[in-house]
Amino acid sequence: MSQTTNRHFLTSTFASLQWFVFIFANTIVVPISIGAAFALDSQMIAELIRNSLAITGIACVLQGVVGHRFPLLEGHSGLMWGLVLNLCYSADAVGMSLVEIGGGIATGMLISGAIVAVLAALNGLRFMQKIFTPMVMSVFLFLLTFQLVMIFFEGMFKRTADGLIEWPETLLALAVAAFVSMLKIIGSEKLGNFSILIGIVVGWVLHMMLFPAGESVPASASVMSITLFPLGVPNLNIPIIVVTCIATLINLSNSITAVTTAAQLFGEDAPQSRLNRSYLLNGLYSMAGGVLGLVTHAPFASTIGFLQSTRILDRRPFLIGGMLMVGTGLLPMMSGVLATMPVTIGNAVLLVAYFQLLGTSLSSIRGWVFNSITIHRIALPVLVGLGVLSIDPAYFQDIPALVQPLLSNGFIVGVLLSIVLELLVPWDRKNSGL
Repeated sequence: MSQTTNRHFLTSTFASLQWFVFIFANTIVVPISIGAAFALDSQMIAELIRNSLAITGIACVLQGVVGHRFPLLEGHSGLMWGLVLNLCYSADAVGMSLVEIGGGIATGMLISGAIVAVLAALNGLRFMQKIFTPMVMSVFLFLLTFQLVMIFFEGMFKRTADGLIEWPETLLALAVAAFVSMLKIIGSEKLGNFSILIGIVVGWVLHMMLFPAGESVPASASVMSITLFPLGVPNLNIPIIVVTCIATLINLSNSITAVTTAAQLFGEDAPQSRLNRSYLLNGLYSMAGGVLGLVTHAPFASTIGFLQSTRILDRRPFLIGGMLMVGTGLLPMMSGVLATMPVTIGNAVLLVAYFQLLGTSLSSIRGWVFNSITIHRIALPVLVGLGVLSIDPAYFQDIPALVQPLLSNGFIVGVLLSIVLELLVPWDRKNSGL
Protein backbone atom coordinates (compact mmCIF):
# COMPACT_ATOMS: atom_id res chain seq x y z
CA MET A 1 0.00 0.00 0.00
CA SER A 2 2.86 2.35 0.86
CA GLN A 3 4.54 1.65 -2.49
CA THR A 4 1.32 2.58 -4.28
CA THR A 5 1.11 5.79 -2.24
CA ASN A 6 4.74 6.64 -3.03
CA ARG A 7 4.19 6.04 -6.75
CA HIS A 8 1.12 8.25 -6.68
CA PHE A 9 3.06 10.97 -4.87
CA LEU A 10 5.90 10.86 -7.37
CA THR A 11 3.50 10.90 -10.31
CA SER A 12 1.63 13.86 -8.85
CA THR A 13 4.91 15.70 -8.13
CA PHE A 14 6.29 15.26 -11.65
CA ALA A 15 2.90 16.12 -13.15
CA SER A 16 2.83 19.35 -11.12
CA LEU A 17 6.35 20.26 -12.24
CA GLN A 18 5.41 19.51 -15.83
CA TRP A 19 2.37 21.78 -15.59
CA PHE A 20 4.57 24.49 -14.10
CA VAL A 21 7.06 24.18 -16.96
CA PHE A 22 4.27 24.19 -19.53
CA ILE A 23 2.63 27.31 -18.07
CA PHE A 24 5.98 29.05 -17.68
CA ALA A 25 7.15 28.29 -21.22
CA ASN A 26 3.88 29.65 -22.64
CA THR A 27 4.16 32.82 -20.53
CA ILE A 28 7.74 34.05 -20.40
CA VAL A 29 8.16 35.20 -24.00
CA VAL A 30 5.11 37.52 -23.93
CA PRO A 31 6.24 40.14 -21.37
CA ILE A 32 9.76 40.09 -22.85
CA SER A 33 8.46 40.85 -26.35
CA ILE A 34 6.05 43.53 -25.09
CA GLY A 35 8.79 45.24 -23.10
CA ALA A 36 11.11 45.21 -26.11
CA ALA A 37 8.40 46.56 -28.44
CA PHE A 38 7.70 49.47 -26.09
CA ALA A 39 11.43 50.12 -25.60
CA LEU A 40 11.26 49.61 -21.82
CA ASP A 41 14.45 49.36 -19.76
CA SER A 42 15.68 46.07 -18.25
CA GLN A 43 14.27 46.81 -14.80
CA MET A 44 10.78 47.46 -16.19
CA ILE A 45 10.93 44.32 -18.35
CA ALA A 46 11.93 42.33 -15.27
CA GLU A 47 8.90 43.79 -13.49
CA LEU A 48 6.63 42.82 -16.39
CA ILE A 49 8.01 39.28 -16.20
CA ARG A 50 7.33 39.01 -12.46
CA ASN A 51 3.83 40.44 -12.79
CA SER A 52 3.11 38.16 -15.74
CA LEU A 53 4.20 35.02 -13.89
CA ALA A 54 2.27 35.87 -10.73
CA ILE A 55 -0.95 36.97 -12.46
CA THR A 56 -0.89 33.97 -14.80
CA GLY A 57 -0.53 31.63 -11.84
CA ILE A 58 -3.38 33.34 -10.00
CA ALA A 59 -5.52 33.24 -13.15
CA CYS A 60 -4.96 29.50 -13.58
CA VAL A 61 -5.81 28.70 -9.97
CA LEU A 62 -8.96 30.85 -9.90
CA GLN A 63 -10.26 29.38 -13.17
CA GLY A 64 -9.52 25.87 -11.93
CA VAL A 65 -11.26 26.42 -8.59
CA VAL A 66 -14.14 28.86 -9.18
CA GLY A 67 -14.20 29.52 -12.94
CA HIS A 68 -14.77 26.85 -15.59
CA ARG A 69 -12.99 24.36 -13.25
CA PHE A 70 -11.07 22.53 -15.98
CA PRO A 71 -7.27 22.15 -16.04
CA LEU A 72 -6.79 24.68 -18.83
CA LEU A 73 -3.86 27.05 -19.07
CA GLU A 74 -5.10 30.59 -18.52
CA GLY A 75 -2.40 32.46 -20.39
CA HIS A 76 -1.77 35.59 -22.38
CA SER A 77 -4.07 35.50 -25.41
CA GLY A 78 -2.19 35.03 -28.69
CA LEU A 79 -4.83 37.15 -30.41
CA MET A 80 -4.35 40.08 -28.02
CA TRP A 81 -0.58 39.62 -27.97
CA GLY A 82 -0.42 39.98 -31.74
CA LEU A 83 -2.76 42.97 -31.64
CA VAL A 84 -0.64 44.85 -29.09
CA LEU A 85 2.56 44.20 -31.04
CA ASN A 86 0.96 45.24 -34.34
CA LEU A 87 -0.38 48.47 -32.84
CA CYS A 88 3.05 49.14 -31.38
CA TYR A 89 4.81 48.56 -34.70
CA SER A 90 2.34 50.85 -36.49
CA ALA A 91 3.11 53.82 -34.20
CA ASP A 92 5.11 55.74 -36.80
CA ALA A 93 2.55 55.10 -39.55
CA VAL A 94 -0.30 56.57 -37.50
CA GLY A 95 1.79 59.41 -36.08
CA MET A 96 1.50 58.35 -32.44
CA SER A 97 4.05 57.78 -29.73
CA LEU A 98 4.41 54.41 -28.02
CA VAL A 99 3.14 55.96 -24.80
CA GLU A 100 -0.02 57.20 -26.54
CA ILE A 101 -0.69 53.76 -28.03
CA GLY A 102 0.04 52.04 -24.72
CA GLY A 103 -2.33 54.38 -22.91
CA GLY A 104 -5.08 53.77 -25.48
CA ILE A 105 -4.64 50.01 -25.13
CA ALA A 106 -4.83 50.31 -21.35
CA THR A 107 -8.08 52.28 -21.62
CA GLY A 108 -9.51 49.75 -24.08
CA MET A 109 -8.63 46.84 -21.80
CA LEU A 110 -10.17 48.56 -18.79
CA ILE A 111 -13.41 49.41 -20.62
CA SER A 112 -13.82 46.08 -22.41
CA GLY A 113 -12.86 44.13 -19.30
CA ALA A 114 -15.49 45.96 -17.25
CA ILE A 115 -18.15 45.37 -19.93
CA VAL A 116 -17.35 41.66 -20.14
CA ALA A 117 -17.34 41.27 -16.35
CA VAL A 118 -20.70 43.05 -15.93
CA LEU A 119 -22.37 41.15 -18.79
CA ALA A 120 -21.06 37.85 -17.43
CA ALA A 121 -22.37 38.61 -13.96
CA LEU A 122 -25.80 39.42 -15.46
CA ASN A 123 -25.79 36.34 -17.72
CA GLY A 124 -25.72 38.69 -20.70
CA LEU A 125 -23.24 36.79 -22.87
CA ARG A 126 -25.44 33.88 -23.89
CA PHE A 127 -25.46 35.22 -27.45
CA MET A 128 -21.78 34.28 -27.74
CA GLN A 129 -22.68 30.61 -28.25
CA LYS A 130 -24.94 31.58 -31.14
CA ILE A 131 -22.09 33.43 -32.81
CA PHE A 132 -19.35 30.91 -32.07
CA THR A 133 -21.10 27.81 -33.38
CA PRO A 134 -19.45 24.35 -33.50
CA MET A 135 -18.27 25.05 -37.06
CA VAL A 136 -16.76 28.40 -36.07
CA MET A 137 -14.98 26.68 -33.20
CA SER A 138 -13.65 24.04 -35.62
CA VAL A 139 -12.24 26.82 -37.79
CA PHE A 140 -10.83 28.39 -34.62
CA LEU A 141 -9.03 25.14 -33.69
CA PHE A 142 -7.58 24.56 -37.15
CA LEU A 143 -6.24 28.11 -37.44
CA LEU A 144 -4.96 28.01 -33.86
CA THR A 145 -3.05 24.81 -34.67
CA PHE A 146 -1.44 26.30 -37.77
CA GLN A 147 -0.66 29.62 -36.07
CA LEU A 148 0.99 28.04 -33.03
CA VAL A 149 3.03 25.57 -35.07
CA MET A 150 4.30 28.42 -37.27
CA ILE A 151 5.21 30.51 -34.21
CA PHE A 152 6.99 27.71 -32.35
CA PHE A 153 8.75 26.34 -35.44
CA GLU A 154 10.14 29.76 -36.27
CA GLY A 155 11.04 30.24 -32.60
CA MET A 156 13.40 27.25 -32.72
CA PHE A 157 15.69 29.17 -35.09
CA LYS A 158 18.23 31.24 -33.18
CA ARG A 159 19.03 34.48 -35.04
CA THR A 160 21.72 37.08 -34.68
CA ALA A 161 21.06 40.82 -34.60
CA ASP A 162 21.70 40.82 -38.36
CA GLY A 163 19.04 38.19 -38.96
CA LEU A 164 21.47 35.34 -39.65
CA ILE A 165 20.68 31.89 -38.28
CA GLU A 166 22.97 30.56 -35.55
CA TRP A 167 22.93 26.92 -36.59
CA PRO A 168 24.53 25.28 -33.51
CA GLU A 169 21.76 26.45 -31.17
CA THR A 170 19.12 25.91 -33.83
CA LEU A 171 20.25 22.33 -34.44
CA LEU A 172 20.11 21.68 -30.70
CA ALA A 173 16.50 22.91 -30.62
CA LEU A 174 15.62 20.68 -33.58
CA ALA A 175 17.30 17.74 -31.84
CA VAL A 176 15.31 18.39 -28.66
CA ALA A 177 12.07 18.47 -30.67
CA ALA A 178 12.99 15.13 -32.27
CA PHE A 179 13.92 13.71 -28.85
CA VAL A 180 10.59 14.70 -27.27
CA SER A 181 8.72 13.29 -30.28
CA MET A 182 10.52 9.95 -29.95
CA LEU A 183 9.76 9.82 -26.22
CA LYS A 184 6.09 10.25 -27.06
CA ILE A 185 6.00 7.86 -30.02
CA ILE A 186 8.19 4.94 -28.97
CA GLY A 187 8.76 5.53 -25.26
CA SER A 188 6.85 3.90 -22.44
CA GLU A 189 3.59 5.39 -21.22
CA LYS A 190 5.32 6.99 -18.22
CA LEU A 191 8.05 8.54 -20.38
CA GLY A 192 5.46 9.73 -22.88
CA ASN A 193 3.36 11.35 -20.17
CA PHE A 194 6.35 13.35 -18.90
CA SER A 195 8.02 13.99 -22.25
CA ILE A 196 7.45 17.76 -21.95
CA LEU A 197 9.23 18.01 -18.59
CA ILE A 198 12.03 15.68 -19.67
CA GLY A 199 12.54 17.64 -22.88
CA ILE A 200 12.82 20.99 -21.08
CA VAL A 201 15.29 19.65 -18.49
CA VAL A 202 17.49 17.78 -20.97
CA GLY A 203 17.42 20.64 -23.49
CA TRP A 204 18.24 23.28 -20.89
CA VAL A 205 21.13 21.26 -19.42
CA LEU A 206 22.60 20.58 -22.87
CA HIS A 207 22.25 24.26 -23.77
CA MET A 208 24.15 25.31 -20.63
CA MET A 209 26.89 22.76 -21.38
CA LEU A 210 27.28 23.62 -25.07
CA PHE A 211 26.64 27.37 -24.88
CA PRO A 212 27.81 28.50 -21.41
CA ALA A 213 27.94 32.17 -22.45
CA GLY A 214 24.14 32.40 -22.60
CA GLU A 215 21.73 34.67 -20.78
CA SER A 216 22.67 35.78 -17.27
CA VAL A 217 20.33 36.72 -14.45
CA PRO A 218 19.68 40.49 -14.71
CA ALA A 219 20.66 42.53 -11.66
CA SER A 220 17.23 44.16 -11.71
CA ALA A 221 15.66 40.76 -11.08
CA SER A 222 16.31 41.15 -7.35
CA VAL A 223 14.37 44.43 -7.14
CA MET A 224 10.70 44.12 -6.19
CA SER A 225 8.49 46.94 -7.48
CA ILE A 226 5.08 47.56 -9.01
CA THR A 227 4.52 50.27 -11.60
CA LEU A 228 0.99 51.18 -12.65
CA PHE A 229 0.35 51.64 -16.38
CA PRO A 230 3.97 50.97 -17.46
CA LEU A 231 3.05 51.14 -21.17
CA GLY A 232 1.30 54.50 -20.92
CA VAL A 233 -1.26 56.36 -18.80
CA PRO A 234 -4.88 55.76 -19.96
CA ASN A 235 -6.11 58.25 -22.54
CA LEU A 236 -9.09 58.75 -24.84
CA ASN A 237 -7.50 57.65 -28.11
CA ILE A 238 -10.80 56.44 -29.59
CA PRO A 239 -9.51 54.40 -32.59
CA ILE A 240 -7.07 52.42 -30.41
CA ILE A 241 -9.75 51.91 -27.75
CA VAL A 242 -12.30 50.66 -30.31
CA VAL A 243 -9.86 48.19 -31.92
CA THR A 244 -8.84 46.89 -28.49
CA CYS A 245 -12.46 46.43 -27.40
CA ILE A 246 -13.39 44.56 -30.60
CA ALA A 247 -10.42 42.23 -30.21
CA THR A 248 -11.30 41.63 -26.55
CA LEU A 249 -14.80 40.47 -27.51
CA ILE A 250 -13.41 38.20 -30.24
CA ASN A 251 -11.00 36.90 -27.62
CA LEU A 252 -13.97 35.42 -25.72
CA SER A 253 -14.05 32.72 -28.40
CA ASN A 254 -11.03 31.27 -26.59
CA SER A 255 -13.24 30.60 -23.56
CA ILE A 256 -16.03 28.99 -25.57
CA THR A 257 -13.71 26.78 -27.61
CA ALA A 258 -11.48 25.76 -24.72
CA VAL A 259 -14.25 25.04 -22.20
CA THR A 260 -16.47 23.21 -24.71
CA THR A 261 -13.60 21.07 -26.00
CA ALA A 262 -12.38 20.31 -22.48
CA ALA A 263 -15.88 19.25 -21.47
CA GLN A 264 -15.92 16.76 -24.34
CA LEU A 265 -12.50 15.42 -23.35
CA PHE A 266 -13.58 14.93 -19.73
CA GLY A 267 -17.03 13.61 -20.66
CA GLU A 268 -18.74 16.41 -18.73
CA ASP A 269 -21.20 19.18 -19.47
CA ALA A 270 -20.19 22.81 -19.92
CA PRO A 271 -23.24 24.69 -18.60
CA GLN A 272 -23.70 28.41 -19.11
CA SER A 273 -22.83 29.01 -15.46
CA ARG A 274 -19.30 27.73 -16.02
CA LEU A 275 -18.85 29.91 -19.07
CA ASN A 276 -20.23 32.94 -17.20
CA ARG A 277 -17.73 32.44 -14.39
CA SER A 278 -14.93 32.08 -16.93
CA TYR A 279 -16.08 35.25 -18.75
CA LEU A 280 -16.26 37.14 -15.46
CA LEU A 281 -12.70 36.22 -14.55
CA ASN A 282 -11.52 37.06 -18.08
CA GLY A 283 -13.02 40.53 -17.69
CA LEU A 284 -11.25 41.05 -14.38
CA TYR A 285 -7.96 39.80 -15.83
CA SER A 286 -8.32 42.23 -18.73
CA MET A 287 -8.70 45.12 -16.32
CA ALA A 288 -5.70 43.95 -14.26
CA GLY A 289 -3.69 43.61 -17.47
CA GLY A 290 -4.51 47.17 -18.46
CA VAL A 291 -3.23 48.45 -15.13
CA LEU A 292 -0.05 46.32 -15.07
CA GLY A 293 0.84 46.47 -18.76
CA LEU A 294 0.06 42.80 -19.42
CA VAL A 295 -1.65 41.13 -22.36
CA THR A 296 -5.23 39.97 -21.72
CA HIS A 297 -5.57 36.40 -20.44
CA ALA A 298 -7.79 33.68 -21.89
CA PRO A 299 -8.21 29.89 -21.51
CA PHE A 300 -5.89 28.19 -24.00
CA ALA A 301 -7.79 25.82 -26.28
CA SER A 302 -4.33 24.54 -27.18
CA THR A 303 -4.10 23.04 -23.67
CA ILE A 304 -6.25 20.19 -25.00
CA GLY A 305 -3.25 19.08 -27.06
CA PHE A 306 -1.11 19.12 -23.92
CA LEU A 307 -3.68 17.08 -21.99
CA GLN A 308 -3.93 14.54 -24.79
CA SER A 309 -0.16 14.36 -25.05
CA THR A 310 0.48 13.81 -21.33
CA ARG A 311 -2.77 11.90 -20.62
CA ILE A 312 -2.78 13.38 -17.12
CA LEU A 313 -6.30 14.74 -16.55
CA ASP A 314 -6.14 15.20 -12.78
CA ARG A 315 -6.83 18.80 -11.80
CA ARG A 316 -4.60 18.89 -8.71
CA PRO A 317 -1.23 18.98 -10.52
CA PHE A 318 -2.58 21.85 -12.62
CA LEU A 319 -3.51 23.84 -9.52
CA ILE A 320 -0.15 23.12 -7.90
CA GLY A 321 1.61 24.21 -11.09
CA GLY A 322 -0.38 27.45 -10.99
CA MET A 323 0.59 28.07 -7.36
CA LEU A 324 4.24 27.45 -8.23
CA MET A 325 3.88 30.16 -10.88
CA VAL A 326 2.54 32.57 -8.27
CA GLY A 327 5.47 31.79 -5.96
CA THR A 328 7.95 32.27 -8.80
CA GLY A 329 6.48 35.66 -9.65
CA LEU A 330 6.65 36.77 -6.02
CA LEU A 331 10.30 35.72 -5.67
CA PRO A 332 12.24 38.15 -7.90
CA MET A 333 15.48 36.16 -8.07
CA MET A 334 13.63 32.93 -8.93
CA SER A 335 11.77 34.56 -11.81
CA GLY A 336 15.06 36.09 -12.97
CA VAL A 337 16.76 32.67 -13.06
CA LEU A 338 13.89 31.02 -14.91
CA ALA A 339 13.79 33.90 -17.37
CA THR A 340 17.16 32.68 -18.66
CA MET A 341 15.60 29.51 -20.04
CA PRO A 342 16.66 29.24 -23.72
CA VAL A 343 13.74 30.42 -25.85
CA THR A 344 14.69 28.00 -28.64
CA ILE A 345 14.39 25.02 -26.28
CA GLY A 346 11.02 26.19 -24.96
CA ASN A 347 9.70 26.59 -28.49
CA ALA A 348 10.99 23.15 -29.50
CA VAL A 349 9.16 21.42 -26.66
CA LEU A 350 5.95 23.41 -27.16
CA LEU A 351 5.97 22.59 -30.88
CA VAL A 352 5.79 18.87 -30.10
CA ALA A 353 3.24 19.39 -27.31
CA TYR A 354 0.86 21.07 -29.75
CA PHE A 355 1.07 18.37 -32.43
CA GLN A 356 -1.84 16.79 -30.58
CA LEU A 357 -3.95 19.86 -31.24
CA LEU A 358 -4.29 18.83 -34.88
CA GLY A 359 -6.04 15.66 -33.71
CA THR A 360 -8.43 17.78 -31.67
CA SER A 361 -9.11 19.92 -34.75
CA LEU A 362 -9.86 16.86 -36.88
CA SER A 363 -12.09 15.39 -34.18
CA SER A 364 -14.09 18.61 -34.07
CA ILE A 365 -15.45 17.99 -37.61
CA ARG A 366 -16.08 14.29 -37.09
CA GLY A 367 -19.66 13.52 -38.11
CA TRP A 368 -19.94 16.47 -40.50
CA VAL A 369 -20.76 15.59 -44.12
CA PHE A 370 -19.49 17.92 -46.81
CA ASN A 371 -20.30 18.16 -50.51
CA SER A 372 -18.86 20.35 -53.27
CA ILE A 373 -20.81 23.33 -51.91
CA THR A 374 -20.74 22.88 -48.15
CA ILE A 375 -16.99 22.20 -48.12
CA HIS A 376 -16.66 25.98 -48.45
CA ARG A 377 -18.10 26.20 -44.96
CA ILE A 378 -14.73 25.16 -43.52
CA ALA A 379 -12.33 25.39 -46.46
CA LEU A 380 -12.97 29.07 -47.20
CA PRO A 381 -12.26 30.51 -43.73
CA VAL A 382 -9.45 28.06 -42.92
CA LEU A 383 -7.57 28.46 -46.20
CA VAL A 384 -8.11 32.21 -46.44
CA GLY A 385 -6.98 32.60 -42.83
CA LEU A 386 -3.96 30.39 -43.49
CA GLY A 387 -3.16 32.40 -46.61
CA VAL A 388 -3.17 35.66 -44.65
CA LEU A 389 -1.00 34.05 -41.97
CA SER A 390 1.58 33.05 -44.55
CA ILE A 391 2.08 36.35 -46.39
CA ASP A 392 4.24 39.31 -45.46
CA PRO A 393 2.35 41.85 -43.27
CA ALA A 394 3.91 44.56 -45.46
CA TYR A 395 1.26 43.70 -48.08
CA PHE A 396 -1.26 45.49 -45.85
CA GLN A 397 0.71 48.70 -45.42
CA ASP A 398 -1.64 50.69 -47.67
CA ILE A 399 -4.64 49.77 -45.52
CA PRO A 400 -5.54 52.31 -42.80
CA ALA A 401 -3.12 51.62 -39.97
CA LEU A 402 -5.80 51.31 -37.31
CA VAL A 403 -7.44 48.30 -38.98
CA GLN A 404 -4.19 46.70 -40.10
CA PRO A 405 -3.92 44.63 -36.88
CA LEU A 406 -7.30 43.02 -37.62
CA LEU A 407 -7.02 42.50 -41.38
CA SER A 408 -3.39 41.36 -41.36
CA ASN A 409 -4.05 38.69 -38.73
CA GLY A 410 -5.03 35.47 -40.49
CA PHE A 411 -6.46 34.01 -37.31
CA ILE A 412 -8.90 36.90 -36.85
CA VAL A 413 -9.75 37.04 -40.56
CA GLY A 414 -10.54 33.32 -40.68
CA VAL A 415 -12.71 33.32 -37.56
CA LEU A 416 -14.62 36.44 -38.64
CA LEU A 417 -15.17 34.97 -42.11
CA SER A 418 -16.51 31.77 -40.56
CA ILE A 419 -18.90 33.76 -38.37
CA VAL A 420 -20.20 35.68 -41.40
CA LEU A 421 -20.70 32.47 -43.40
CA GLU A 422 -22.56 30.79 -40.54
CA LEU A 423 -24.87 33.78 -40.09
CA LEU A 424 -25.64 34.42 -43.78
CA VAL A 425 -25.56 31.04 -45.58
CA PRO A 426 -28.30 28.40 -44.99
CA TRP A 427 -25.88 25.47 -45.04
CA ASP A 428 -28.46 22.86 -44.06
CA ARG A 429 -30.38 23.47 -47.30
CA LYS A 430 -27.23 23.05 -49.35
CA ASN A 431 -26.28 19.73 -47.80
CA SER A 432 -28.50 17.64 -50.07
CA GLY A 433 -26.42 17.14 -53.20
CA LEU A 434 -23.01 17.13 -54.82
